[in-house]
Amino acid sequence: MKKTVVRVVCAIGQAGQLGLKGGLPWEGNRSPEFVADVARFFDLTRGHVLLAGPKTIASVPDFARADRDLVVVRSSMDPEDTLQRFVGRVVFIGGGPPVWDAYARFVSHWDIT
Repeated sequence: MKKTVVRVVCAIGQAGQLGLKGGLPWEGNRSPEFVADVARFFDLTRGHVLLAGPKTIASVPDFARADRDLVVVRSSMDPEDTLQRFVGRVVFIGGGPPVWDAYARFVSHWDIT
């Protein structure tokens, strides 16, 4: 039986911050390490499913929309039912602590950058 592989790519700032008003505290920083981190995220999720809240999905740039499945999740949605739609696929969970909390029991790999 095929299984859904659930992963998280989590960016944590040097001061432990996970987000700032719906964005990343280092958003727009053009330093090589930040540019590489964002490029790595899009490389890892290419060809897979990205489940996230509406703000995170809305922030995905146009160039990255064609080569991954983007799915908005809401707190009213049952994580198990949602994941059943993607059996045999790799699913990345994005969007921050509320979304990670809802899906944590299904996550097989946490990639923290």
